[in-house]
Amino acid sequence: MNTSDNHDLIVVGGGIAGIVTATRAAERGLRVAVLEKGETPDYKCNTRWSGGIVHVGYVDPKEPAANIEAGIARNTKGFTDPALADLLVKETGKVIDWLRAQGIRFIRSGTLSYLAWTMAPPRALVAGMDWKGRGPDVMLRTLTDQLIKRGGKLHLGVTAARLIQDNGRVTGVEATDGRRFTGAAVVIADGGFQANIDLIREKIMAHPEAVKQRGAATGMGDGMRMAVEAGASLTGLDTFYGHLLSRDSMTNDRVWPYPELDGMATAGIVVNHAGQRFVNEGLGGVNMANQIARNDDPLCATLILDTPIWEGPGRSARIPANPALERAGGTILRAKTLRELAVLAKLDPDGLEATVAAYNAACASGAFDSLTPPRATDRFKPMPIAQGPFLAIPACAGITYTMGGIRVDSDARALTADGAPVPGLYAAGAATGGIEGGPAIGYIGGLAKSALLGFRAAEHAASAIGEWAKK
Repeated sequence: MNTSDNHDLIVVGGGIAGIVTATRAAERGLRVAVLEKGETPDYKCNTRWSGGIVHVGYVDPKEPAANIEAGIARNTKGFTDPALADLLVKETGKVIDWLRAQGIRFIRSGTLSYLAWTMAPPRALVAGMDWKGRGPDVMLRTLTDQLIKRGGKLHLGVTAARLIQDNGRVTGVEATDGRRFTGAAVVIADGGFQANIDLIREKIMAHPEAVKQRGAATGMGDGMRMAVEAGASLTGLDTFYGHLLSRDSMTNDRVWPYPELDGMATAGIVVNHAGQRFVNEGLGGVNMANQIARNDDPLCATLILDTPIWEGPGRSARIPANPALERAGGTILRAKTLRELAVLAKLDPDGLEATVAAYNAACASGAFDSLTPPRATDRFKPMPIAQGPFLAIPACAGITYTMGGIRVDSDARALTADGAPVPGLYAAGAATGGIEGGPAIGYIGGLAKSALLGFRAAEHAASAIGEWAKK
């Protein structure tokens, strides 16, 4: 089969980045086709499985610019490309307004700033999967309806194989079944490479099989590969967005993607089989997930806490581990003494007692730099582990999406190694790099990044395609 389907803009991927791109481009008058490898209207993607919260560095995108700038700086420590950071600050709120104009409803799902824009209806505050009919699922369906009303097309069951180029310009996509979708430009929006075990092993961790796929596990990095073949460059491939999960998530689908164990871990400690700390818990859950995943044994992590942590931070998350994890059948070990707990958790008793003693001494003195490894305290308050019964929760790292990808500018144009745009090629969402990751493993917000870059790609393409057609 080698038929051709001609449009103005071809979008690869049907998550929030691709659907926002396509819907806005169709609104601007372009003939648009979305190629989605999922075969049914409820195709799997990370967007559908997300919490539906649009934030920028855990800050409300409609807060004053200085607050958003501070959130980006706090989370990425200056890693975000300045032009892309400026775009996040100035334009994310406008994209929220556009989404609302398309019929997307938002609610405030909590008192914290970053919960101001949660897609409605929100997911239930329970463990496990709960995405059908929830905000992100409704959002994708609503935008798809808008796309089709404006003449756009969603092609299901189509996997992109390579980009078509004409005199150096990207002009279409060839699918694995031989079909050709041609036009004036292409947007890569097929997500990261988190499900590509070989690439994950090469770029991020030695044992990806010991890390839980916390998302839809559809991102294979195909868009990145095609972009590189067309002359684009990549950036920041060594980090991922994820969370600490119950180790039972490897075999029990009721305990993931929620609840996360991050809040309790940033208050307590994470130890290995020897009962020794091996991560800096004060850097937060996303950072800890990366630290654990890079360990020689990613399945060695056990969260240690006491009753005040279990009753405090254990209940404070949006979907709290206390009681959601226990209700879902997750393993929670309890004992009156640390030595008894170590035996139950198959940890070295002497090692655990020594580790907790040193940690509690640091809590009393504030000398957290003396610990091995040192523990940051600027973002999360450590709590002593002193009041029984004591608890142990076997944990693992969960990967949702990779943070690096195709290098882009503020118009979402894919860039070559020397910073020049690849003619006719754009990228949006988790397929891109330059916003998240870096040495701080900084997280900004997948939905905000994806929707914003998708919107920018549509805006620029709508103008550029018109100009290109005149030549």
